Amino acid sequence: MTRILVLYHSAYGHVEAMAQAVAEGARSVDGAEVDIKRVPETVPEDLARKSGFKLDQPAPVAEVDDLPGYDAIVLGCGTRYGRMASQMAAFLDQTGGLWSKGALNGKLGSAFASTATQHGGQETTLMSMVGNLMHLGLIVVGLPYAWKGQMTLDEITGGSPYGATTIAGGDGQRRPSHNELEGARFQGRLVAETASKLCRQIEG
Repeated sequence: MTRILVLYHSAYGHVEAMAQAVAEGARSVDGAEVDIKRVPETVPEDLARKSGFKLDQPAPVAEVDDLPGYDAIVLGCGTRYGRMASQMAAFLDQTGGLWSKGALNGKLGSAFASTATQHGGQETTLMSMVGNLMHLGLIVVGLPYAWKGQMTLDEITGGSPYGATTIAGGDGQRRPSHNELEGARFQGRLVAETASKLCRQIEG
């Protein structure tokens, strides 16, 4: 059994939808056990409600000590000025104890993201998460050009070799497109397949 964690922060539901698609792709691989969890919300509840945050998300809130129990960890969040959201950063900032013990060394890591606009920091947001994964000793899996959807010129779409992405629109009115969700599913499946191969090699 290969255990995979999809760990995300989603203020308005865009990244939540992408997380579900990543998990769907991972679950399509035999022997993959997939959990979806979210990082704690750091915005006070009254302000979050006034800002229209989606607070009724069913995914349980993760704890840092959950991470070593997984063979692969897929991070997802929205952008904040071209970097990961502060909620995800705050969670990862608490992993110093795991880092010092090498508790995540050799596991797989991957990332996906959402921005308001096409050029609003999709790749830099992904790379800010990838940098954390590498510091923690994880082996990074991206979204290779084997998924042809990221090369389409027929529509506006997210997606990059560093990970699946979606474009939310300036006021959040745009939901993840079919193509973007397919990219997330492809990435989740690739993470699960790669983790499964790695686990078999270690066990063998």
